[in-house]
Amino acid sequence: MFNKPTELKRILTPMMVWGLGVGYVISGNYFGWNLGLAQGGTLGLAIATAFVIVMYVTFTFSYAELACAIPKAGGAFEYATRSLGEDAGFIAGMAQNIEFIFAPPAIAFAIGSYLNLFFPTIPVIAFSIAAYMAFTALNSYGIQAAAIFELVVTTVAVAGLLFFTMMVSPHADFNNLSHNALPHGVQGIFAAVPFAIWFFLGIEGIANLAEEAKDPRRTMSIGFLSVLFTLIVVCLLTFTSAVGIGGWEAIVYRPDGVTSDSPLPLAMQQVSGTESWPYQLLIIVGLFGLMASFNGLMLAAGRSCFEFGRNKVGSAFLGKIHPRFKTPANALGVNMCIGILALFTGRTAEVITISVFGALTLYCISMLSVITLRRKEPGLERPFRVPLYPYFPIIAFAIALTALLAVAIYNFALCALYLLIIGVCFGIFKLRKKSDRTPS
Repeated sequence: MFNKPTELKRILTPMMVWGLGVGYVISGNYFGWNLGLAQGGTLGLAIATAFVIVMYVTFTFSYAELACAIPKAGGAFEYATRSLGEDAGFIAGMAQNIEFIFAPPAIAFAIGSYLNLFFPTIPVIAFSIAAYMAFTALNSYGIQAAAIFELVVTTVAVAGLLFFTMMVSPHADFNNLSHNALPHGVQGIFAAVPFAIWFFLGIEGIANLAEEAKDPRRTMSIGFLSVLFTLIVVCLLTFTSAVGIGGWEAIVYRPDGVTSDSPLPLAMQQVSGTESWPYQLLIIVGLFGLMASFNGLMLAAGRSCFEFGRNKVGSAFLGKIHPRFKTPANALGVNMCIGILALFTGRTAEVITISVFGALTLYCISMLSVITLRRKEPGLERPFRVPLYPYFPIIAFAIALTALLAVAIYNFALCALYLLIIGVCFGIFKLRKKSDRTPS
């Protein structure tokens, strides 16, 4: 349908990049992270989160160097291909695709759950599918419309977290942070890792915007660092305030004993009840946070898959852009179909974990890319250089690799599924490359 691959439009400002970058991640504060409390308790998740924050600080500074030096929509795919070769580039790109394609279904299900509170006669899955169709249409219409929307909903979502903290923290008893703090011992720390990562998962999607940014080198460095600062602050406020109200069990389990994906409403209802305006406002603002991440990750996934198609690593169909709107509409449509299929599994925690496998693989390969590219291309213009090189990329690599092994050990079946997806796609890639080299 869309037959002319061309360049993406450069319209993003640093403020738009901040909105998109925080938006990718902000839903992690509204849902999902509390599932790590059931695995590790307050102390287990706190320790896992502390290591994850160190990983993301060192990773983000390192990744920003790559994004500013090689401002391409393919992100990790481009960096790994240039530094480590086509095979590593393909694996990094597939890991990136898996991360960005599998995170949105979990968020779409949460959007459906929130809307179902207001319209209980309409099934959750119906709202989730409608969200996919609406946001695919928005992103196909244009990057500027999507970025402005993202900036608005992200600002509301961040304000909502600050509002939650302001309402809840005066009532918190921080002795609750030490109650049953490590219920499963040291192994609970490792089991909580995927949910600690969920606080920050997707920040690397900023790199996929580089090709659409005005003055990409300046815009990307400002974007990465401002997003990282914002996310660390809201993570710490959300964690301590929510758990401080009644202990970790109170924001993991609903009164009927069922595990909940909505920790903040569970905390707020202990302060103001379910009929009060603060509780109702939090539900509405939480929906903004979910929409911000859903829209942002769909945007990043579209750029990631588009680059696969444009470079003929994947189907060329993915590399076509809309002739009028100049957006990767084909890639967005394909991602929507995969996401809707994932929705029907109904397994939020498992979908999150598969997305985390992709993210951690991407982090490891990208840190190797930083170090290798410094050696291979010392003369490459690097408008932003990672501080304390090579310690930052080495620290990020070590923590990411440890986390990857821990997640694999505690989620063996999902790890096998993830490796199967990577392996099958890599095999198809190698067969295509061999076929292209074979003379006809």
